Amino acid sequence: MLLLVVALTMQVGGEAVPGIHKHGASFIIGTVWDPNQLQYGILPAIWGTLYSSLLALLIGGFFAVMMAIFLTQDFLPPRLAAVFRTISELLAAIPSVVYGLWGIILVIPAIRPVADCVHQALAWLPLFNSTLSGPGLLPAVIVLAIMVLPTTAALSQDALRAVPLQTRQAAHGMGATHWEAILRVTLPTAANGLFGALALGVGRALGETMALAMLVGNSNQISLSMFSPANTLAALLALHFPEVRPAEVEVLMYVSLVPMVITLVVSHLGSSIMNRSSVACQRKAVAPFANCRKPGGDMLEA
Repeated sequence: MLLLVVALTMQVGGEAVPGIHKHGASFIIGTVWDPNQLQYGILPAIWGTLYSSLLALLIGGFFAVMMAIFLTQDFLPPRLAAVFRTISELLAAIPSVVYGLWGIILVIPAIRPVADCVHQALAWLPLFNSTLSGPGLLPAVIVLAIMVLPTTAALSQDALRAVPLQTRQAAHGMGATHWEAILRVTLPTAANGLFGALALGVGRALGETMALAMLVGNSNQISLSMFSPANTLAALLALHFPEVRPAEVEVLMYVSLVPMVITLVVSHLGSSIMNRSSVACQRKAVAPFANCRKPGGDMLEA
């Protein structure tokens, strides 16, 4: 696997070297993409990739962790929990283009009236200072969050199941309620695995192509508004490669090198956070109940 990654990086990097020498750093910080004028700038696409992935992770990650809690912490009968697990896993098998069509046909018409009302009421906020006229960041984020959900939920369930039963029983034995045991013992103990699930969710969001190409609007602009059209690196590649001219191959290879670097950086940061939190999470699993007292008044040992 390592050799495959190295070979892929060397191949893409080798093809991108002429474009790097020709365009340099202005390619990264430029905001205009006009092949007819030989102007190439991908800063709006970088912004759209990171912004949409972060928003999708916030939405999809929250629901994924909540789903994992309800499917693993005895809130549902085992058979019903198994049905919901199967349904969530089937979401990962739906092709990306189907999600894109679903977003165009159902999501955009459904959220447009709500977006118009929100814009009229909260237009003074940067998040809502534009209208949703069609494809835009919000429908792309909603669909992307649904696409991130199955992977993140499945890995989050594995992380929660890995918490020893004795740890939860000890929390209940010291007087913790069911939700206190989950929030103050189970989640901190499983935080290392949850971070890993979210990191893979980010990777899934960063690499998504067809659904975003169909829904994000493909407009090279930098905006905080969730209703404005945007662009992503993967969508930029998907839309320009079919009609690429030989002189533009090096440019698109330069583009493809950027998300690879972003993914490596995000993976490294996620690994660092997971490693640093490993010891702290074990301490947090015990610390909330370190000051509990026995009925006789003596302190409980941690």
